[in-house]
Amino acid sequence: MGIIKGCKGKTPQIGKDTYIADNAVIVGDVTIGEECSIWWSAVVRGDVNSISIGDKTNIQDGAVIHCTYQKASTTIGNKVSIGHKAIVHGCTIEDSALVGMGAIVMDNAVVQSGAMVAAGAVVLENTVVESGYIYAGVPAKKVKKIEGDFAEIFERTAKNYTLYKTWFEE
Repeated sequence: MGIIKGCKGKTPQIGKDTYIADNAVIVGDVTIGEECSIWWSAVVRGDVNSISIGDKTNIQDGAVIHCTYQKASTTIGNKVSIGHKAIVHGCTIEDSALVGMGAIVMDNAVVQSGAMVAAGAVVLENTVVESGYIYAGVPAKKVKKIEGDFAEIFERTAKNYTLYKTWFEE
């Protein structure tokens, strides 16, 4: 299990059947649901505000989840996939959403259920990423409606990471 450390009297709360890679770091006021996975070099740092992560959510390698002191907590829903090296900061990611590799989601932004932030996109403060759409670019803009088989990517990715974590559990 990774580094799990209290801060300012708050200790991370981690749900059952959650996998935490050996060098992942979880600090402070953090609640992680059941059947989640926190992968290598991911940092979930609830030192300056709270972080809540729902069930069956995956935080992939090198991702950083943080918040803003006295301003913005971070809430991540159920069955969410946060891609490799993404930064999720002081925002809300609703259920069954996907944040692509290297994307950045800033304070007070909301990524609605069933929305996707494309790899490398930057979602500016206070932006609402609408359900059923892909947002891409810098700054992120609505670029495409999610239709047909593509909509299955959210469920499939979350389900795959629930499987992958079992490969490392002892």
